Amino acid sequence: MTNATKHLAILGAGNIGTSIANGLIQSEKFQPQQITLTRRRVHLLESFREHGFQITKDNGDAVQNSDIILLAVEPQQFDGLVNEIKPYLDAGRHIVISVVSGVKIKQILKQIGEHFPVVRAMPNTAIAIRESMTALAASNGDDSMIQAAQEIFDTVGKTIVINEEEMIGATALGACGIAFFLRAIRAASQGGIEIGFHSKDALLIAAQTAKGAASLLLNMEKHPEDEIDKVTTPRGCTIFGLNQMEHGGFSSAMIKGIIASAEKASKLYSGADESD
Repeated sequence: MTNATKHLAILGAGNIGTSIANGLIQSEKFQPQQITLTRRRVHLLESFREHGFQITKDNGDAVQNSDIILLAVEPQQFDGLVNEIKPYLDAGRHIVISVVSGVKIKQILKQIGEHFPVVRAMPNTAIAIRESMTALAASNGDDSMIQAAQEIFDTVGKTIVINEEEMIGATALGACGIAFFLRAIRAASQGGIEIGFHSKDALLIAAQTAKGAASLLLNMEKHPEDEIDKVTTPRGCTIFGLNQMEHGGFSSAMIKGIIASAEKASKLYSGADESD
């Protein structure tokens, strides 16, 4: 089955769900009519209906008319959603992809049945502009399921296949990380304002500089310190600024924030007991 014939249901089309929908359409690998979006306040999806998406608040109907089921609700809504769609799931037809933070594959299978192909995916909101970093893990490391998920998420950014026990870390570093880096850019722009730039110009310089820094690492495949060394001359202004940031706890604060987010992510879902 090719992307041109697949139908995808995104159940719980909030910020992440609609970002995925937008990204898939921008990739031109899916057409709007191939994607069904659901949420309880369905009126909030009217703009998507106008662009050709299938819109409904009936999750069961969306499952029946789709091949790939993407679960994108909040962790506290997960059990209710699964109970609603379970009668409509077909292990021989459906692939279930979950982007619900904190819910393990074993917990999903315990509720829907052990024979379902299930993939956990953790994208971030940059998926809306096809720049997501998405971590993927599958039950039993099934290559065919991973390939199906990659066909979706490779069109909207980069993917990495990891062991499921690393998914909490991927949530903190990749998904929460969007906010961390945005806050760093905001701080840089505020510094720019203090040294004389108008706010709009400061934000442009900070954001483009951050984009350039990330692109250097992705394109050159080097360690950050290799690139830092190129701009830190003896007694220069760059090393002076870096050292002031480190004295203020810059790296330590980022590390602590990522660790704290991972700890919080591990406690987001307290539903189905995974013990036998």
